[in-house]
Amino acid sequence: MMKRLLFTIAILLVSFTAILADEVSFVASAPKAVVVGQQFRLSYEINRGKVKEPHIPAIEGFTILMGPTRSISSGYHNNNGQVTMTSSTTYTYILRSDKEGEFTLPAVTVDVDGEQISSNSVKIKVLPQDKQPSAAQQSGTSATEIDNSELFMTATLNKTDVFEQQAVLLTYKVYSTVNLTSLNGKMPDLKGFHIQEIELPQQKEWQLEHYNGRNYRALTWSQYLLFPQQTGEIEIPSVSFEGIVQQRVRSASMDPFENFFNGGTQFVEVKKMLRTPKLKLNVKNLPAGKPADFSGGVGEFSLKSSISTSELKANEAVTLRLVVSGVGNMKLIKTPEVEFPADFEVYDPKVDNNFSVKVNGLSGNKIIEYLVIPRHGGVYTIPSAKFSYFDVKSGEYKTLESESYTLNVAKGNAKDNETVASYVSKEELKLLGQDVRFIKGGETTISKRGDYFFASNIYWLCYLIPLLLFIAYIVAYRKKMAENANIAKMRTKSANKVAVKRMKVAKRLLSENKSNEFYDEILKTLWGYVSDKLSIPVSRLSKENIATCLAGKGVDEALVKEFEMLLNESEFARYAPGNPSETMDKLYSLAIEVISKLENAIKK
Repeated sequence: MMKRLLFTIAILLVSFTAILADEVSFVASAPKAVVVGQQFRLSYEINRGKVKEPHIPAIEGFTILMGPTRSISSGYHNNNGQVTMTSSTTYTYILRSDKEGEFTLPAVTVDVDGEQISSNSVKIKVLPQDKQPSAAQQSGTSATEIDNSELFMTATLNKTDVFEQQAVLLTYKVYSTVNLTSLNGKMPDLKGFHIQEIELPQQKEWQLEHYNGRNYRALTWSQYLLFPQQTGEIEIPSVSFEGIVQQRVRSASMDPFENFFNGGTQFVEVKKMLRTPKLKLNVKNLPAGKPADFSGGVGEFSLKSSISTSELKANEAVTLRLVVSGVGNMKLIKTPEVEFPADFEVYDPKVDNNFSVKVNGLSGNKIIEYLVIPRHGGVYTIPSAKFSYFDVKSGEYKTLESESYTLNVAKGNAKDNETVASYVSKEELKLLGQDVRFIKGGETTISKRGDYFFASNIYWLCYLIPLLLFIAYIVAYRKKMAENANIAKMRTKSANKVAVKRMKVAKRLLSENKSNEFYDEILKTLWGYVSDKLSIPVSRLSKENIATCLAGKGVDEALVKEFEMLLNESEFARYAPGNPSETMDKLYSLAIEVISKLENAIKK
């Protein structure tokens, strides 16, 4: 009991320290886009409990309808054994957008322990209302058919007239006013381009957008960076996608009980083929006057250089480093060449590409490192390296030059003046003028005569230690096998782990708003947990014997009733009217709480 008390105190101290160590954050959040006349929430969240509520001033273009309302949340988190406690307060306002345009809600300042903390500002785009009804509403299209104005895809290029090798952004976007649940399609086979896909978030987010007089939910499906490798007019073919839409239709069922609970409607899945338009791109030749040392670079670049040392001895290595930075076709440019003195041993350059895919090209740098070895003493000059490229902004060729460097090379030894050999292999450094090289340098340890490893103490330990480890492994293995043989004990131990896995599945179903599957998974979790924990088959379980068995395990009567109530609510919630999302959230939280309480109660 004392150990548990000390452990609890330690956790509280660690949590309190973590709270004090956290920086105060004050974050404002609101939708990125709303429609004129629409009501929306503006929230301010601060990770401190006792603060003065924020007061926002009158904002042009918006009417404050209500607020602020306050809500407080807290919890414990275990991250790799480090327990932290989080607590935050959220203040929420209800606003109404009054006119079209782009607005910035200014930052708000609050007093926290005598310190003034400011939130971030929030940008909101207010869209106009729909100017025309949908084509489906005008023509009376069937609910099992999706009109092209309700769901479609666009393909756009950020440029239609470019030079060869100039980056072009291709974007595929989805516009929808219906419940689109899935979309499948492939990238077209594009010939004459070098292609780089832009990584987009796996969890795509719909945004409100005004398009052709209507407001749609829109999302960017995919983006590609294209570098044309040929000139002339290039056609980007259309792409076909198959979408699955969930539509609500009138129920044909004659069962009054079913019609009562589903409102006389049911959901059906409707397939919709989407096809993007064809696009044309005009690719021009690069202008005349291309430099002789043209790198093939098209974009905006810079060149820097550095050298590891300018004072060294013959046969010592020196590294020349060139860095080409910028935005453009970084992956396709040639490596700048350097003309080193004739008696320098030059190794193949090491090239590191450090760039990322951006909407305007490949952005980053290319690092080139030359390793060279001067074989004779003297003063040498490493000339500047040249890098020529086509600048898309000015429409001209530009040539960049690095610095030139002077090396003072001292004589290494008497053999420094010998003839320099030419080596085909550059994999290892060679010292010239030495026919025989030593095998090992440093101090040498000499052993006494008759001092052998065989039959020594270390020799026998090499046999004994593996034998002892093998015996220990056999003992541990037999103990583990004996525990695994006790199926009831193993089920009891793993009950909580199995329940946690099932609750993760329920969480996924909750986020996907699959209510029927969610309730089934919650019930399976609850019945499965008590079945494993009490070592009773599910077929023999009932609410009555669950109560008896839990009481036998020393579980408090109030907790047993709470578990029974959770079972009843889970069975009833599927058919209960009201807000399904709110009910599912409540059941999910309650299930986690009750299972956690049972786990702690049964362990005592």
